[in-house]
Amino acid sequence: MEISGLSAIVTGGASGLGEATARCLAKAGAKVTIFDMNGEQGPKIATDIKGHFEQVDVASAENVEAALDSAAARHGDARILVNCAGIAIGEKTVGRDNIPHDLDRFKKVVEVNLVGTFNVIRLTTARMAALAPLETAERGVVINTASVAAIEGQVGQVAYSASKGGIVGITLPIARDLAGLGIRVCTIAPGLFLTPMMKGLPEDVQQSLGASVPFPNRLGNPDEYASLARHICENAMLNGEVIRLDGAIRMAPR
Repeated sequence: MEISGLSAIVTGGASGLGEATARCLAKAGAKVTIFDMNGEQGPKIATDIKGHFEQVDVASAENVEAALDSAAARHGDARILVNCAGIAIGEKTVGRDNIPHDLDRFKKVVEVNLVGTFNVIRLTTARMAALAPLETAERGVVINTASVAAIEGQVGQVAYSASKGGIVGITLPIARDLAGLGIRVCTIAPGLFLTPMMKGLPEDVQQSLGASVPFPNRLGNPDEYASLARHICENAMLNGEVIRLDGAIRMAPR
């Protein structure tokens, strides 16, 4: 798929992996709309890349529908969707003093990360399906963000791992559902990346985490995620696949 001139939506595009991807796609000529809850940073990035911003709760059907209408009015219906929106918490199944994991907090992580991802997919691809196919017979491409925690969740990551494991699990079925429509679906499972959350840790902790990556012996750069997202868009044979982007790390329990 030739990216230039196409409309793209990047959820979570106001920071981290999403911001890098929004910038990468815009540089490749895409007309990018950022979906994010950050109403301060999102518009700044959208202006910088000559794109558009919508403040969106990805788990809300009404919110997403309205944002898709607004994005389409400016750029046309999207042929590229990259889902980077997500949240994380740290909480054990049973914590100190035998206190069980808060159920509402577990539900919230799954709602944003998994339900939100599927919500944006189902609504965006319904519009993609109505578009005329490109010369490659494609109508669009969807790229989701999981995590190595989907497979090697660490202590305190039960909610996050469940949500990201769900994203891994839906990748192939959705790709099969949409194959007849010419819409491809892939998922990237990043390892340890230098995102805003990681930057908030002390420098020595960042160094220690980077040193745990076999090679390259450092934290990942969000631009490296964005580069893979771009390649997935451009390579029509990538479909139904979960791709680890992790420098060969395998996470220890802690």
